[in-house]
Amino acid sequence: MDILSDLEARGLIHDTTDRAALASRLAAGPVVLYCGFDPTADSLHVGNLIGLLTLRRFQLAGHLPISLAGGATGMVGDPSGRDSERNLLDDEGLAKNLEGILPQLRQFLEFDGESPAKLLDNRAWTVGTSVLDFLRDIGKHVTVNQMIAKDSVRSRMSEGDGISFTEFSYMLLQGYDFLWLAENEKCELQVGGSDQWGNIVLGADLIRRKLGKTAHAMTWPLLTKPDGSKYGKTAGGETIWLSAEKMSPYRFYQSWIGVDDSEVRKLLLQLTFLSVQEVDSLVAEHEDQPHLRIGQRALANEITKIVHGEPAADSAIEASQVLFDSTMDISAVSESALDFVSREVPYSEIALADVSLVDLLVETGLCQSRKEAKRAVTEGGVYVNGERPSDSGFAPTSNDLLHGKYLLLRRGKKSWHLLKAT
Repeated sequence: MDILSDLEARGLIHDTTDRAALASRLAAGPVVLYCGFDPTADSLHVGNLIGLLTLRRFQLAGHLPISLAGGATGMVGDPSGRDSERNLLDDEGLAKNLEGILPQLRQFLEFDGESPAKLLDNRAWTVGTSVLDFLRDIGKHVTVNQMIAKDSVRSRMSEGDGISFTEFSYMLLQGYDFLWLAENEKCELQVGGSDQWGNIVLGADLIRRKLGKTAHAMTWPLLTKPDGSKYGKTAGGETIWLSAEKMSPYRFYQSWIGVDDSEVRKLLLQLTFLSVQEVDSLVAEHEDQPHLRIGQRALANEITKIVHGEPAADSAIEASQVLFDSTMDISAVSESALDFVSREVPYSEIALADVSLVDLLVETGLCQSRKEAKRAVTEGGVYVNGERPSDSGFAPTSNDLLHGKYLLLRRGKKSWHLLKAT
């Protein structure tokens, strides 16, 4: 299947310039394309994931992707999808954010081999351009009519405090990027979310006017939930970051387990590298037994592998089983999974010498008194490493420690505490 047909089958084409011309050019040989990512935070988030994966899909099809960090455009702020002005980044904030996102931009692409990718920063060619040169060379070729025709600009002009000239000029900078890349990197295609269509087409028009060449544009639909909101946050309002420091792989994994059944096929197609046939097979299996959440588990596993690597995905799955599967053999759990668990449940370090289980239950707050702790043990409501001790006088020893260091306590179904022996 050619790249455009595959993207279309995955629901990843919203708009393109001349479709036949684009298909013909892609079929003729490797095409240089780019997607931009502004450093608005020190990590990319799940809203950026389609762009990262789309660049990789094109690379796997033999094309030459450029991942563009917005060191310049990030200082201005894209008004798309915003109803108010962004806070401007200073040099220090911008540098910190770039330091965070550059490794993420690298991890999704191959920079060697037959179809090597490039990682560029648009500040490299923007910072030395004077205002007068920019106005003469770029502004001269763009009409205000074009700029105010963009939905995000028009809506901001008629609501609230309006739009500043700074954000109004953002599309000129993005158009300049496309022009510069066309002239210096032989870039012929820009891809982005559907909210970027006006900016991308403006760049393609600049290339036609300035260089007399044809440039192409392609956008995908924004990643939204059934209620129309973006997939950028969990149900609890937590941003789904791609950085393990800002969101643990376990929590990243869990954020996909709860997606609606109706969204499983779309998300598997758009956010994984599973083939369309593999996705349809998974969805059919899921629909036969929806209570098993086969689709959600496959989705969470695949996305976590892509973003954090297979070992992290395996540990996230194992940690989930520890916390939610009462039939799991805790004694066999890996140390990395317990490390994940330590970040998700109450955790403390303790010296085990001559300490009874009753003492541990009180000290960890799982029980409020020794009397309550003894009753909980004798009634079978306390678990040590997944097993129920029957004797309230039980005192754990080093032989009971998982990997020679951990003791996992549970009271009832949901109250946990992980101890690390010192």
